[in-house]
Amino acid sequence: MPQLSGDARLPRYQLLRDHLLAQIANNRWRPGEAIATEAALASEFEMSVGTVRKAVDALVAEGVLERQQGRGTFIRRPQFHSSLFRFFRFETANGERVMPDSRILCVEPVPAPSAAAHALGVPVGADAIRILRIRLLGAQPVLAEEIWLPRHLFQPLLEVELNQKGPLLYPIYEELCGQVVAFAEEVLTAEAADEAHAQLLQLPVDSPVVVIERLARDYAGKPLEWRRSRGHAQHFRYRVDIR
Repeated sequence: MPQLSGDARLPRYQLLRDHLLAQIANNRWRPGEAIATEAALASEFEMSVGTVRKAVDALVAEGVLERQQGRGTFIRRPQFHSSLFRFFRFETANGERVMPDSRILCVEPVPAPSAAAHALGVPVGADAIRILRIRLLGAQPVLAEEIWLPRHLFQPLLEVELNQKGPLLYPIYEELCGQVVAFAEEVLTAEAADEAHAQLLQLPVDSPVVVIERLARDYAGKPLEWRRSRGHAQHFRYRVDIR
């Protein structure tokens, strides 16, 4: 029987929840795959099905797992590609919503500056990877993104041409590096465009830009990516459903 580590004072279902989460983070099951049945897990860990169900329920409530009626319980695959539309309105001339094109300008190994190091939980100056990307509507840049990654987790990105791998980075992280983004925290602010970002966005210096700062984590909560996306204020909108 696998041994459950952790504080022995915790309930058994909590220890199992922590153990399953660690196994998910270590890719025992991949996003979109079904985990073992509750009966199988009960047999594996010599627990009652009720105890296993409480552990699974906790992970479902946290958004790590999802139950599919008649099919089983699956590792939830987060959908991040639509998150930009919470903050920006990207539309064609006839009002149709459109996803901007992606163009990566550079991928380079550099020492982590203090802000990125703090966000990623690594020492200042640690080996990191910096990705600079712009998003375009036609030929017009509308977003400039600076992305920071721990190099020891994402070394394979330095060995491929990312522009040939598609517009979404998270599937590339998973395919090439085995790193799965499960959660992200976003903070929204605004600032005046400095010279570098004004040039990237083809705006006058000091034009208003909206900044989305995102910290992405794996299933165990480990920081994987820190990015700052700066966009034209003219495209900004904020939407939230209040019930």
